[in-house]
Amino acid sequence: MHDPGQVFAELKLKPGDCFLDLGCGPGDYSLQASKLVGDSGLVFALDKQQESMEQLKEKTAAQGCSYIHAMEANILAPLPLTNACVDVCFLCTVLHVPQVQKAGAELFKEVRRVLKPGGRLAIIECKKGDQQFGPPIHMRLSPEEIDEALDEHGFLRISLADLGLNYMVQYAVQ
Repeated sequence: MHDPGQVFAELKLKPGDCFLDLGCGPGDYSLQASKLVGDSGLVFALDKQQESMEQLKEKTAAQGCSYIHAMEANILAPLPLTNACVDVCFLCTVLHVPQVQKAGAELFKEVRRVLKPGGRLAIIECKKGDQQFGPPIHMRLSPEEIDEALDEHGFLRISLADLGLNYMVQYAVQ
């Protein structure tokens, strides 16, 4: 749906960073992030699907990536991470899910808790429009709708990138 190279060029990860992939699914972004943060960094990959986490653990073991921590976790509950430990928190096509929207306030409080000072939240969502893939139009969120939801939690938009059929918006804590 979009070019991962463009996504990671926008994220500007560097060696030693800590990357949190919330709702990571099969972990493709987590694996890509691990190449950028290197063995001096950390990648936390969280998803509620046990099968996805088992597959990701197998991939990381095969690649010798000891700095990817794949954890089965409900991202709508308290996150199993310490305070102020994450440089970049990443949510890719997760925010439009109705259960996530309902629990958004708690999720954003948790994201804020785990972000380091100067850390960023990056969100990828499908553009609103008539497309043959992705969620129905009524479930899609515009960048402005995400801004509004995050504003009350002290997040300020710092960038918006067009990814073709999707977009990525990044926020910093105010």
